[in-house]
Amino acid sequence: MQLQTEALHAGYDKDSQSTMAVPIYQTTAYEFRDVEHAANLFALKELGNIYTRLNNPTTDVFEKRFATLEGGAAGLATASGMAAIFYAIANAAEAGDNILCARQLYGGTVTQASYTLKRFGIEARYFDVQNPSEIEALVDDKTKVIFFESLTNPSIDVADIAAITAIAKKHGILSIVDNTVATPVLCRPLEHGVDVVVHSASKYTTGQGLAIGGILVERHDLVDFIRSNPRYPQFNEADESYHGLVYVDVPLPLFCLRARLSLLRDLGAVVSPFNSWLFIQGIETLSLRMREHSRNAQAVAEFLESHPKVIKVNYPGLKSNSNYANAQRYFNGGMSSGLLSFEVDDFELAKKIVDATNLFSLVVNIGDSKSIITHPASTTHQQLSAEELVACGVPSGLIRLSIGLEATDDLIADLVQALNA
Repeated sequence: MQLQTEALHAGYDKDSQSTMAVPIYQTTAYEFRDVEHAANLFALKELGNIYTRLNNPTTDVFEKRFATLEGGAAGLATASGMAAIFYAIANAAEAGDNILCARQLYGGTVTQASYTLKRFGIEARYFDVQNPSEIEALVDDKTKVIFFESLTNPSIDVADIAAITAIAKKHGILSIVDNTVATPVLCRPLEHGVDVVVHSASKYTTGQGLAIGGILVERHDLVDFIRSNPRYPQFNEADESYHGLVYVDVPLPLFCLRARLSLLRDLGAVVSPFNSWLFIQGIETLSLRMREHSRNAQAVAEFLESHPKVIKVNYPGLKSNSNYANAQRYFNGGMSSGLLSFEVDDFELAKKIVDATNLFSLVVNIGDSKSIITHPASTTHQQLSAEELVACGVPSGLIRLSIGLEATDDLIADLVQALNA
């Protein structure tokens, strides 16, 4: 079935009430038939509901439906996109290990990798997403993850996914991609060799800024890559915290299983059933919305490119953009999502333009049905030095736009008056 059909039907077998809408199972716990049934569930001899920190029927539909859209084997929902990133990395790496990250990342991801993970003993090493050849010099026997974004936020670069994953496979390293901005409607990284995809579902998935949540999805047959791989003993050796379970021996998608039984169980960053239900509603219209976001963003980018105060426009739908070829290669129909950025002369002019807009809302979010404007250097990336800002593609005069679903003419008119204010 095609993606739009899967978005409406995947993962939901109607319950005993035969409801058309997926029910919200707003509960913490579930009753077992008897002691043996409970014991079998905990021992994984049977699959079923145990406790909502581990699984929930509403969340299960969200996980299955999203995994289907990404073309993956299984999904694991989390309380936020940052939790999904942390769980994906922590599932592969531990103290003494290192991860290789693209410099062009969302500011919160940079902070997590450079500071929080460092406190856990995991070192982050950085490469230029535009130059994958830098990766191999950073690899050693303690490298556990190569992490990058398919469409970077806010520098708006499109990664050469196949080139990066080829290096990862050459060295037996897991590749993890944040596909939040592109969404599976525009890009399916698993089809290009990626091992695990992560998302902030708070963005385009919900589509209206209604809920915080995240999800990670693993590819089919990931077990073949991890089995006997010396980089990942935690999957190949007995887990004493779970009855000596060896994950490569369990006939279930192993990456999400270990993240669920080890990390979600112990750290508890679980999504609420109500939020999972909201994400399911968003998924049903995701493909329709992404086409409109992309169409509107293309028109705005073309306008900005012609404005004399704009130094540069970062949008891969523009033929003049250095990322245009990768967007044509990896993105469905050349659509390039609703996120773009543009540069003006300096920090003060950027702030003046942001403050002068009326229709755009000054919000540190993306993927909303309503258009959003942000000045990253003073908000999401303010913890970075001037040199670090330039290195990750976020100079001080950069303005980020998340183009919503309003009439394009109205959005352009607002930018005209702001630029001329």
